[in-house]
Amino acid sequence: MQKTYENIQSIAGPILVVDGVEGAKYEELVEVTTADGSKKMGKVLEVHSDRAMVQMFESTQGLGTEGLKAKFLGKIATLGVSSDMLGRVFNGAGHPIDGGAQVLAEKHVDISGAAINPYSRLFPSDFIQTGVSTIDVMNTLVRGQKLPIFSGSGLPHSELAVQIARNAKVNDGSEFAVVFGAMGVTFEEAMFFQKEFERTGAIEKATLFINTAADPVVERIAVPRMALSYAEYLAFEKDMHVLVILTDMTNYAEALREVSDARKEVPGRRGYPGYLYTDLSTIYERAGRIKGKGGSVTQMPILSMPEDDITHPIPDLTGYITEGQFVLDRSLHQKQVAPPVDVLKSLSRLAGAGMGEGKTRDDHSKLKDQLFACYARGKDVRELAVVLGESSLSEVDKTYLKFADAFEKEFVGQGFDSDRNIIDSLELGWELLRPFPVSELKRLNQKTIDKFHPDYKDK
Repeated sequence: MQKTYENIQSIAGPILVVDGVEGAKYEELVEVTTADGSKKMGKVLEVHSDRAMVQMFESTQGLGTEGLKAKFLGKIATLGVSSDMLGRVFNGAGHPIDGGAQVLAEKHVDISGAAINPYSRLFPSDFIQTGVSTIDVMNTLVRGQKLPIFSGSGLPHSELAVQIARNAKVNDGSEFAVVFGAMGVTFEEAMFFQKEFERTGAIEKATLFINTAADPVVERIAVPRMALSYAEYLAFEKDMHVLVILTDMTNYAEALREVSDARKEVPGRRGYPGYLYTDLSTIYERAGRIKGKGGSVTQMPILSMPEDDITHPIPDLTGYITEGQFVLDRSLHQKQVAPPVDVLKSLSRLAGAGMGEGKTRDDHSKLKDQLFACYARGKDVRELAVVLGESSLSEVDKTYLKFADAFEKEFVGQGFDSDRNIIDSLELGWELLRPFPVSELKRLNQKTIDKFHPDYKDK
């Protein structure tokens, strides 16, 4: 039964406090009518005795408690989902913003969702090709994985996000889709995302949920949950493999901190709520594969580290929950390497599940290890050359130095318009190793060399 209350005690940011409430439930929708008759929506955030705390979906700026009425609707927030949402752009409230018609929902789903039951999980496996060599070869993404991208202010994570969304595919002929959620982005970024998807035709297999910095803070908290709810519908009811890209999780955490501050909660590290870890896990743990279901949900959340600090609470807690990280480097960006990926700081803990015969190629794992080893030594030699001078280096060291430069320029710096398939990326790796004598390729056995590049000669 819907009940209306007029005894609204206070308004603090997006939070309304209503007294004398009977039978209110957590996350129940609330319709607030202002003195001039306009209506705004919110949801119950907390109930204590007969007092309800309501989190508004829209700005409360200029509102006073006089004349406000709160109607508790007895239902929770849902998203109407349909296959027709592919190719469309929505705001943080789930309404179309691309000028198209309203979507006729096949069903309504609770956006809060739930983490996948561990008993029902299948181990993430099978390769997802992103067209980015530093991911596909060095930090392979597999279906059902959650692999975040750690960026920084001013680094081109938006361009990388669009590149991955545009190029991502599975190689076994399965149906594939991208769900893209943007939170707290500028109007220019929002237009960039939408226009790039439309320009390249990637919009046909994608659904965008966009919340700008000018939109309500609470929508920022809803966007990742809406994106994941739709992804779960496609994956577990339509048997599609879905890649969910969420940018920027730092804006999401800031919105969470703003709401926590309005609730006057005791802050945790750096002012973020003490439950930040738990809240992030309710998002990240919705990635995976389920027994008996043909589809999968794979996540690539993007977060910009404040002051490039990887120990900041947001990347720190994200790293605990997810299966690795993909790190963008400012020094590479300054050298105009695009995308500026630091492969030595990056890691995919499930990479092995996506490599090998039938997935990529059976030289993948060994070649990746060899590229890592040569690049790591090349960077060490580069530092040594700064101290001692390049003339003091041995011929082998000079080879490693040239390799490090070529690896950054050709392998890492492929550009944002490039779409390399995995075979081209592997062959480029072999080509970059060609200047080394076989005796230096200690991570590659002779059998692998003879099978894939028998023309290698010891020098």
